Amino acid sequence: MTMQRISLFPLAGAILFPGMRLPLHIFEPRYRALVSDALARDRLIGMVQPREVGIRPALYEVGGLGRIGEVEALADGRYNIVLEGVRRFRIMRELDVTTAFRQVEAELFDEPEEEGALPAVVRSALEQESRRYVDYLGNVAVDWDAIARLDDVTLVNGIAQVAPFDVASKQALLEAGSLADRAEQAMQLMQFYGRADPDGRSTLQ
Repeated sequence: MTMQRISLFPLAGAILFPGMRLPLHIFEPRYRALVSDALARDRLIGMVQPREVGIRPALYEVGGLGRIGEVEALADGRYNIVLEGVRRFRIMRELDVTTAFRQVEAELFDEPEEEGALPAVVRSALEQESRRYVDYLGNVAVDWDAIARLDDVTLVNGIAQVAPFDVASKQALLEAGSLADRAEQAMQLMQFYGRADPDGRSTLQ
């Protein structure tokens, strides 16, 4: 583990994996200051989910560190940026700072080598479950030929990042210890969220 000081952007529903990309529109003054500060230093921002709603909510311990790749500075001070995932991190302690944005001392994960591939049967099941889930969502355009060409890591982590699961579900995917575990959790979540009773509520029945 490597220790690092990280400036945070808490955002519910937004997780970031190493090697993945996350587009963001930055409009709040404190997070415009965060982006400006990151651009002047190391271009790094930590994405982490809040556990609750509020001005200064408690945070989940595990987040994703991203490097600003693309940036568009708008005339009114807002930014459009794309973060490129670097490593996951675990918050060890929050720092007492004068900045409008929060900063922490965190451990960077030693990311495991995923060794390239899921078993063929798991990959096939994941693609099939993804198709069923997209059909359930409706009005979602997906290039399935392009999906089929993705490597396993990109496919699994891509599902985890973009699927409209709740905060706790997305956090569980982020914290999964291996690609195989994350793939299995993703399939279970798509099955769960893809079943609804007549009132539209998800059900395990």
